[in-house]
Amino acid sequence: MENIRQMIQDGRTALGIEFGSTRIKAVLVGEDNKPIAAGNHEWENRFENGIWTYSQEDIWTGLQDSYGEMAKDVQEKYGVTLTTVGAIGFSAMMHGYLPFDGAGELLVPFRTWRNTITEEAAAKLTEAFGFNIPQRWSIAHLYQAILNREEHVKRIAFLTTLEGYVHWKLTGRKVIGIGEAAGMMPIDPGTRHYSRHMIEAFEELTAGEDFSWKLIDILPEILVAGEEAGRLTQEGAKLLDVSGNLQAGIPLCPPEGDAGTGMVATNSVEVRTSNVSAGTSVFAQVVLEGGLKKVHPEIDIVSTPDGNPVAMVHCNNCTSDLNAWINLFEEFTQAFGMKVDKNDLYGTLYRKALEGDPDCGGLLAYNYFSGEHITGFEEGRPLFVRNPENRFNLANFMRVHLLTSLGALKTGLDILLKEEGIRIDRMIGHGGLFKTKEVGQKLMAAAVNTPVTVMETAGEGGAWGIAVLASYMIRRQENESLSSFLNRAVFAGQEGVEVAPQERDVEGFNTFVKRYTAGLAIERAAVENLI
Repeated sequence: MENIRQMIQDGRTALGIEFGSTRIKAVLVGEDNKPIAAGNHEWENRFENGIWTYSQEDIWTGLQDSYGEMAKDVQEKYGVTLTTVGAIGFSAMMHGYLPFDGAGELLVPFRTWRNTITEEAAAKLTEAFGFNIPQRWSIAHLYQAILNREEHVKRIAFLTTLEGYVHWKLTGRKVIGIGEAAGMMPIDPGTRHYSRHMIEAFEELTAGEDFSWKLIDILPEILVAGEEAGRLTQEGAKLLDVSGNLQAGIPLCPPEGDAGTGMVATNSVEVRTSNVSAGTSVFAQVVLEGGLKKVHPEIDIVSTPDGNPVAMVHCNNCTSDLNAWINLFEEFTQAFGMKVDKNDLYGTLYRKALEGDPDCGGLLAYNYFSGEHITGFEEGRPLFVRNPENRFNLANFMRVHLLTSLGALKTGLDILLKEEGIRIDRMIGHGGLFKTKEVGQKLMAAAVNTPVTVMETAGEGGAWGIAVLASYMIRRQENESLSSFLNRAVFAGQEGVEVAPQERDVEGFNTFVKRYTAGLAIERAAVENLI
């Protein structure tokens, strides 16, 4: 306790703050990169004038509250008033659209990743660039605003993302981490800068427009992990800490998106490593050795915080339908007057799935609470179907709902593994699907035919990930890579629990996916007829 107290007083700490979709979290770590204090602020997006957004007031009051709660935690635990830290980093939900004029005024309300209003622009840019442009990317929002003839476009002086905006206001620097930059405008991994030929392609698309700006002039400067991204100004210190206790001059690391901080939090930044986050939605990221052979609309190309290309498969649906069935079983137990702990219920039913047939005995299910772009659905209908002769028992029933929670993800990953020949040496799993020991791991390992590891620190989240990136900036050894720093200073001795794929499970999952793909017509009929 005394060591931590002295560490805080000396400023030998690092602070990470992440703006998630429903929570702004601040995490303070010590010299060993372990959390020593935290603060949270709950917030919700608003649907205003057809746009999912958060107001500027929400951003700043939420930031101040999360920081204040963290500082209060420091005071209560260690009896110390927080006046300085060794380094600070900011992260946020990926991409979106925040355009500012020359006076630094926001021109339109923040357009978040959740908006699906850029379909036309994303398609045209994908064709022009020869590179997949998802709807949530900043360049798609900008081009859609141009196509819509929105008045504000001609007055843009600076375009950034949420964490880039906060960082700018606290330091005066218009910069962004390379991982988040890759979701604003595609980057060239060789130069670690925005793709020159795609910048030129954009200028050709907009050549007839009378803009006073060029795209390259309104985008933030790209920095990579380890570089200093500015220092906290006097005004920034007052904006962050309303108590006035925090001192100016603290160095900041490059602001990063939640995809990059997730890679750090799971030690998945080395080539041929991967991480998968499985909860309400599910996504997997694979660090690539090079580029892909062709453009795949199912695959987003982003970057690690130190500049390596990453292929991302993002799916909207994962555990929601599983949770609904667990709730039904809970109702059943309650109807008989039984009191069963919810965690025990999940664990028992999940483990039952391991007793099922590798291919689920012929059963089929879809977990589509919403649409799923990987398989081409704008809407979804949760669905369970079977033939009379299928092996219908509890083990197969649970197994099919666990496998289908990874069905769309496997569809996307199979493009990487089978069509592109991408190799994965190690996958780190985190999220609710992996909470029951080994079950989610075994099935995920079967999906990718690769060992899957779960570590305790994987649950610390992106706020911890950006705190570690801030720590890397001030504590790395000379010329030490990010992956070396993580292995030495963060994850040393934390091997986690690894589960290797079993041949029968791999074959069973492949058989199930063939049935899953062939049965998409059933899901399509449900969407069209079940109103």
